[in-house]
Formats: sequence, C-alpha cells, structure tokens
Amino acid sequence: MNESIYILNILLPVLYLTVLIVYGYDFLNEKRFLYNSKRLFLFLTLLIHLIFLLLRTVEFDHPPITTKFEIFSVLAFAIGFSYFVLELLTDVRGTGAFIILFSLIFQTVSSFFIEHNYIVPEVLRNRLLGLHVISALLGYSGITISAVYGLLFIQLYRNLKENKFGIIFNRLPSLEVLEKLSFKSAVIGFVLLTIAITIGIIWLPQAFPNFSYFDPKLVSTAFVWIIYGAGISAKFLTNWYGKKVIIFSLGGFVAAMVSLVLTTFLSSTFHSFY
Repeated sequence: MNESIYILNILLPVLYLTVLIVYGYDFLNEKRFLYNSKRLFLFLTLLIHLIFLLLRTVEFDHPPITTKFEIFSVLAFAIGFSYFVLELLTDVRGTGAFIILFSLIFQTVSSFFIEHNYIVPEVLRNRLLGLHVISALLGYSGITISAVYGLLFIQLYRNLKENKFGIIFNRLPSLEVLEKLSFKSAVIGFVLLTIAITIGIIWLPQAFPNFSYFDPKLVSTAFVWIIYGAGISAKFLTNWYGKKVIIFSLGGFVAAMVSLVLTTFLSSTFHSFY
C-alpha cells in the first residue's frame, strides 16, 4: 500500500481537530488575526483530505465508498466542503466550530477502523457510482448543516426570549442570518441530492438490470427529496420566514435520518454491498 495513504489517514483527524480548535478559539475570543487564517486552515485540510481520497481511489481502483468507514471519510469531507462553500457564499464565519465538529467525529471513526486491504464487488469500481454516492453525501451534508443552523436559531431564539445575553448572543449571527443560512444549506443539499438521483437513474439500469423502483432505498430518498422540494417551493411561493423555515429544516432532517436508519438496518436493498 502507498505509505502516504497510511500517513494521511492518521493525519486527517489531527488536521480537523486543529481546524476545530482554531474556529472554536476564534468563536470564544474573536481574535482579528484568525479572521482569515481559519478559513485557510480549513481549505488546506480539505485539500489534503481530497488528495487522500484520490490516492485511495487510484491505489485500490475503486471510489472510496465500499465500506461504511470509507463513506464516513467521504462524509467528513462533504460536511467540511459544504460548510466551506457556504462560508464563501455568505461570509458568515462565526459558526464553523459547530459544523467542523461533525467532520472531526466522522473522520476520527473512519481513520480508526478503515481497512486498507480487501476485495470489492466489480459493481463498486464504477466511476459513475462514485459520483452518485459523493453527490448524495454532499446533499445529506447540506441537509445536516441546515439542521445545525436550525438548532442554533432555536437556541438563540430562546436566549432572546429569556433575556440571556451571553456568549451565544454575542458571537452568533442574528436570527435572520441563521434562518438564511439554514435555508441556503437546505437548497444546496436539495440540488446535490437531485444530482445524485439523476445519476442513479442513469446508472441503475446498467448495473442492475432487474432492479425495482420500489426498492426501500429509492423510495426513502424520493420521500426526502419530495419533502425538501415541497418546503423550498413553499418558501418561495408563500414567503415563509422565521420559525416556519426552521421547523421545515429540522423536520426534513429528522425525516431524512429516520429514512436512512430504517433502510440501512431494517430493510433489504440492492444498495447493501457489504
């Protein structure tokens, strides 16, 4: 095995921990010198993580999606990358610690348990499948980030109602900004999930000639897609704002997680390769 893959696998949790500490320290202390440098730390970490994923793809001749611990690593990258894009689009930099924590958790678990030598089914070597899974994970990352902003909105809302003006009040953006961040994250997640579904529709007949569109995984994904599509449409058509947007975000996230758990552990699906 390429030694650099092993080294990067060990290094990545350290890098994400460093990024979390930098974002967390800046959240607590608001140091001016960290205003731009923390974004650079995150960018370099994501770049190194991308190199790691590409090296694994080349070394093992398949996208890094063949085991749950490979997927955990891709999910850690997806969450970090989704937040990075959102930060660039909005220039809101005070919430990174709450998001990067998830990347750290997923990558730490992955680095501890990921395997480096195993045989994978031929169907998992398809590059189109890799694009499908990565798009889906990026989509669910957007949904997760949307829910995190929703929880921050609720916490700040409660603090305001109870006249608690502590560090959360001082450091977090306003309720209006948190609502916009939550909604934009949901839109990003929905768009990426749409891409994943489209790729899946193209790839499925090639890989599984006898597959069923009533497969639990397909049904649950379509269910989540419809929920977010309806919520996003309602936002634009009826001018939802405030708590309605947050309830939609959190409700959609709960539905997505319940669907994932049910289809992963309690049902039989052709998506189960290992």
